[in-house]
Amino acid sequence: MPQVTQDALRAALDTVLDPEIRKPITELGMVESATCDDQGLVRVTVLLTVAACPLKDTLTRDVTNAVSAVAGVSAVEVTLGVMNDEQRTALRTQLRGGNAEREIPFAKPGSLTRVYAVASGKGGVGKSSVTANLAAALAEQGLKVGVVDADIYGFSIPRMLGVAGSPTQVDDMILPPIAHDVKVISIGMFVPGNQPVVWRGPMLHRALQQFLADVFWGDLDVLLMDLPPGTGDVAISIAQLVPNAEILVVTTPQTAAAEVAERAGSIAVQTHQRIAGVIENMSWLELPDGSRQEIFGSGGGQAVADSLSTVIGAPVPLLGQIPLDTTLRVGADEGTPVVLGSPTSPAAVVLRGIARGLANRARGLAGRSLGLTPTGR
Repeated sequence: MPQVTQDALRAALDTVLDPEIRKPITELGMVESATCDDQGLVRVTVLLTVAACPLKDTLTRDVTNAVSAVAGVSAVEVTLGVMNDEQRTALRTQLRGGNAEREIPFAKPGSLTRVYAVASGKGGVGKSSVTANLAAALAEQGLKVGVVDADIYGFSIPRMLGVAGSPTQVDDMILPPIAHDVKVISIGMFVPGNQPVVWRGPMLHRALQQFLADVFWGDLDVLLMDLPPGTGDVAISIAQLVPNAEILVVTTPQTAAAEVAERAGSIAVQTHQRIAGVIENMSWLELPDGSRQEIFGSGGGQAVADSLSTVIGAPVPLLGQIPLDTTLRVGADEGTPVVLGSPTSPAAVVLRGIARGLANRARGLAGRSLGLTPTGR
């Protein structure tokens, strides 16, 4: 039987990722010890971030499977401990890039994360459905994606993405649940049952600040923020907290809805934000004979795009027109986005196309140091 070395054990444990943080447990300082006796019995002690870690069974299974694959190992015993205060402080500082203080990583000049604020003028246009499906589609393409459910009063993202667990809190740092490879945070994870949230402006601002600064997001490629309808406190707070966020305007073809959507997009002029584009939802119903019935009229999305182009003085594209599709509604209710559950359905095809367009945009370099130094003559 080959001898099991510490290097071999370390290499195996390097492959085990913390289910919530998505980094190797060895890198996070979670492996307290790993030993092997003459009979090939390996004993590993793993330190949890908190005693009530909801994924401790997953972690135990992953460690056991990884170490069992090492040549010479006959059995594996995993013991779970808990980090002390000093170890948790070191972990928080490490995850925050060496900064002990809270800060919004997406607002830093060096951030390469694309931030999209999904907005609408009025409710009921499918803004949250669009957000959830774009997030799932982007993650499926291999991007690291996060979603902030900024619709504090009308939160629905947890249900639409099928988030069943609650966030894990490591002192003042929050580890967000992950669903369909998307990190998600919502006020709905902190209120019991279907209890309403009755807050005014300052509390809304503080909640958004915590979602952005206290949650460990890691290195995201894209962050989507599902805004409440209209141009109220949350839209203003987002512009202040993440001024580089780009706006995605969702509307329906109906003229009345399009007019209201224009107002939601026009806030970009006052907040100096960029409008990434317009998405038209509920564009038509495809009938069995192949014809289309435009239940809510037509042209609203293009009208909004044209109007916003005039207002801001720059082209605003119509990114896509999503047809009415029962599979979209079913997927939202069941917690499986239609782009994953029924990828060939009419709505999914359009949503995946919009996601591809957003994914192909390079990560931003605005404000990022290029590492150049001037030289003398």
